[in-house]
Amino acid sequence: MPNPFEAVWNTLKIAIDNVDEPKSPLHVIEVGDLWKYVTLVEEFIRYEEIGLNTSTDDEVLEMLTDAIKLCESQVKRLSQFMKKEGVPLPDVTSAKPNSDSKEVPLGVKLTDDEITNGITFKLVVCMQACAKGQADAIRSDVGLIWLQFYTDWVVFGTTLKTLMRKRGWIKVPPYYYPPGFPNQ
Repeated sequence: MPNPFEAVWNTLKIAIDNVDEPKSPLHVIEVGDLWKYVTLVEEFIRYEEIGLNTSTDDEVLEMLTDAIKLCESQVKRLSQFMKKEGVPLPDVTSAKPNSDSKEVPLGVKLTDDEITNGITFKLVVCMQACAKGQADAIRSDVGLIWLQFYTDWVVFGTTLKTLMRKRGWIKVPPYYYPPGFPNQ
């Protein structure tokens, strides 16, 4: 089985070696992937803002703040790239105002469990979008953007999973026991 780090290194080496590659225009699928991802991550930020307005847990608030920073940096990078390439930016939902979490009624307020599992779901969707964008990319610079974003999510997901395990919030599907198990 090939070493994944070696595969990443080879990909980066090829991209770096191809700096003289003529820059072709973005193709329609690359543009669609970029446009959709900016929209997706902007909506992710709105969810994180809702979480900030409802949670009182310091670790959850720190995780949400880190997630917002990560999302905003990705949106900023992609927005600059898209403007430079002449791609119009999507119209996105405006930021949520700050509110006091104690003022949010209990029936409306998200629990910390719901917040972290919602973030996990959104993280998986972003990772899938990055993988699709990478697979669709013809240009090396676009492929490297997707690789960097995917790596950002892997690192963030590791810390999120640690928090969720610590708190018992991870949703685990039923265990699979093959026929004859535990007698084998």
